[in-house]
Amino acid sequence: MPAGDPLGAGAAGPARFEFATAQRIVFGAGTRRELPALTAEFGRRVLLVAGAEPERHGELLATLRGAVEVLEVFSVQGEPTVAAALEGAALARGIGATVVVAIGGGSAIDAGKAIAALAANPGDVLEYLEVVGRGRPLVTPPLPFVAVPTTAGTGAEATRNAVLTVPEAQVKVSLRSAAMLPRVALVDPALALGLPAAVTGATGMDALTQLIEPYLSCRANPMTDALCRDGIGRVARALPRAVDAPGDLAARGDLALGALYSGMALANAGLGAVHGFAAPLGGMFAAPHGAVCAALLGPVLRGNLAALRARAPQHPALPRMAEVACWLTGDPAAQPEEAAEFCDGLAGRLGIPRLGAWGIRESDIPAIVAKAAGASSMKGNPLPLTAPELAAILGAAL
Repeated sequence: MPAGDPLGAGAAGPARFEFATAQRIVFGAGTRRELPALTAEFGRRVLLVAGAEPERHGELLATLRGAVEVLEVFSVQGEPTVAAALEGAALARGIGATVVVAIGGGSAIDAGKAIAALAANPGDVLEYLEVVGRGRPLVTPPLPFVAVPTTAGTGAEATRNAVLTVPEAQVKVSLRSAAMLPRVALVDPALALGLPAAVTGATGMDALTQLIEPYLSCRANPMTDALCRDGIGRVARALPRAVDAPGDLAARGDLALGALYSGMALANAGLGAVHGFAAPLGGMFAAPHGAVCAALLGPVLRGNLAALRARAPQHPALPRMAEVACWLTGDPAAQPEEAAEFCDGLAGRLGIPRLGAWGIRESDIPAIVAKAAGASSMKGNPLPLTAPELAAILGAAL
C-alpha cells in the first residue's frame, strides 16, 4: 500500500478503518414533530440548549414541554466558550437532567454536546480539552444527547467533538470523544426554510468544505468516500438555489443531507488545512466560521495542489482533486485547478467576503500560521504544509 494512500487499499483490499456516527438518525421534512417522543425515551427531565433567541423555536419548545416533567432552557450567546459549557453543565446537574437536547445551529449543538459531556464529568475541564489541555478521555459517559440542527453547515449532529472557544488563549479547541456522538440526530430540512441568505451561504460553504477535506484527507476511508462523492455535487448545486429561493424545500433538503454527510465524514476521516486555519482565526478574530472556510477553501485547494505536484507527484490525492473538480463543475473533463476556481467563484457569488473584511491583516500571518500548525485538523491534510506554504495560502485569502 503506498504511504499516505487515503483509500488504504492494498492487495487484500481496503485497510482497517473505523466508522462511528449518531446512534440514530431521523431525517425528513416534518420529523421535528417526533422530538417529544424521541426525547422522552431518555427520561423526563430535560435541559434544552438553544442559541441567543430560544423563542424562535417556540412551537418545538411548547410540544416538548407538554411531554416531559422538567424542561429548563439554556441560551448560548454566540459561539460557545468553555465557561458557557461549564455553566450549562452545572445547570444540567442542578435540575437532575436525564437528557440534553440542542436546537439550533452548530454553536448550539456543540454547546449541548459539551454540556452533556461535562455534566457527567465534573472537575477540571483541562483534563479533557485538546491543544490547551491534556486531551484525556472522558471518565464517565455523557448524558444522552439529542441534536436538532436548524442550519445546514457544521454537521455537528453527527460529530464526536464539541468546538469551544478559549478567549484567554485566543483559540478554538475541541472536547472530543466517540461517546459524545448524539443518541439521536433529528434532521428536519424544513427548520431552515427562510434562513437568511448570508447564513445559508456561510453555513453551506462550511458543509462543502467538510465534504471536500475528508475526501482529500490522508485518513479517508471507503465509507467516508461514499458520503463525500454524493455530497459534494449535491451541496454545490443546492446552495445557490437555497440562497436565491429561501423557501425551496428541495434545496434545503439537499443541503441538510449534505451537511449530515459532512459531519459523518469529518468525524471519521478528519479535515485539513482550511479547518486547521479556522481554529485559531475563530479564536483571534470575530469572524464567522463558515465565512472563514469559504474564504480559505479555494486558496487551500490551490496551495495543496502546488505542494503535491512539487513534492509528491504520485500522491493519490492528486487524482482525487480532479474528481472533486468534476463533481463541483459537472464537467467530467475538469482539471484539478478548476476545483479551487469553482470554490472561489461560489464564495463570490454568495457575497462572502475575503478574510481581510474581518480585520485580519498581513502582519497577523506569522502568529496565525504558528497556531494553525498545531491545530488537530492539520493532521488530516493530504501532506504536511510548510510554514511558508501556509503563509502563502493565508495571504491569498486576505
